[in-house]
Amino acid sequence: MPCSQRKARLLLKQNKAKIYSYNPFSIQLLKQTGESIQECNIGINTGYRYMGFAITSSNKVLIKGEIELRNNIKELLFSRKEYRRTRRSRKTRYRQARWKNRARKIGWLAPSIQSKIDNEIFWVNKLKYLLPNYNLIVGIGKFDTQRLINPDVDNKHGDLYGYENVKAYLITRENNKCQICGKTYDGLGWRIHHKKERNKGGSNRVENLALVHEQCHKDFHAGLIKKKFRKPKEYKETTFMNILKQRIISILNCTVTYGYITKIDRQNLKLDKSQYNDAIAISGIKEIKENCNDILYIKQARKKKRSLHEGTARKGRKEPNRQSKRNSKNTKCSHGFYLNDKVEVFGKVGWISGFAGYECYIKDISDNYIVTQNKAGKGVSLKLLKLINHNNNWKYTYKQINI
Repeated sequence: MPCSQRKARLLLKQNKAKIYSYNPFSIQLLKQTGESIQECNIGINTGYRYMGFAITSSNKVLIKGEIELRNNIKELLFSRKEYRRTRRSRKTRYRQARWKNRARKIGWLAPSIQSKIDNEIFWVNKLKYLLPNYNLIVGIGKFDTQRLINPDVDNKHGDLYGYENVKAYLITRENNKCQICGKTYDGLGWRIHHKKERNKGGSNRVENLALVHEQCHKDFHAGLIKKKFRKPKEYKETTFMNILKQRIISILNCTVTYGYITKIDRQNLKLDKSQYNDAIAISGIKEIKENCNDILYIKQARKKKRSLHEGTARKGRKEPNRQSKRNSKNTKCSHGFYLNDKVEVFGKVGWISGFAGYECYIKDISDNYIVTQNKAGKGVSLKLLKLINHNNNWKYTYKQINI
């Protein structure tokens, strides 16, 4: 059960306990004690990019923090597809596309969504294992995407209900006017334009489509006309929250609460808006007498670089690179250091993100490079590093806050 830092140090010094986990820091007793167990509450504030957590007991906040999840999975999968496509087109033996023999299982989700759900459930279970007696409360916002777009929409039918096709809907929505020149039908035909291009993540939803003249569309892409379209409002976060709610209820034995309740509870506790403060309010605490001054900030990083080499050949060499040689990318260790190791250099703490011979690249918790002053490159000599600890794909740091 939770104890003071002084008591934990004494138990470790007297060999009555051992360190169970460093992040969050927890110890385990080595001898049997009485069944003196107090009740603790775990508050989880789920989100699309950030997840807040807090553990409270009575009127005390024992620990609080934020977890930043990965958001680069879609881009990495896209680059992998491009690498495979170019490899198949080279002078090699014919290789069939493997995706044709892979049937999607029931309940399949996109990898970017599945990764977030798996990691949020992973951290909920990890916090559960630290406490013998707990109440788990998870805050999930429930959204109706169609009603966010149009409050009067019928849930049984979408925006296009009653229209022959998408173009007929856009003609009615735009009052038969081009969104570039503002004029009515010119007799040459209409064209549907994507405000956010599909190769950049744009969808075929009607809020991302614009009705334009055929000639205006050609002139726009030729650069003869400049027009700023309003960016379509995206609802992928709300869709993710609906999926997450269904998965959490089916997997975890927990109590579910919603955003409007959390807001009232947080205001009653006189806490500022943040992920970890929302988690404190979700935990059900009614009064705070003790609150920790720092938060545990956790960030997920890429664990492996599976591509063997760079996508483009090296440039800037004294001699022409006639053989298209590429730098190796999958270097996992060098001179006793490994990827994602937590190190200290120049009085700053960072994590190794890559190696280049006798140098490495170091990033801080905000993904900013730590570089050597008065040096052109970003590489830092391995001789200057001080190893703090080896690390997996999670970065941990404590941030001081003002309460």
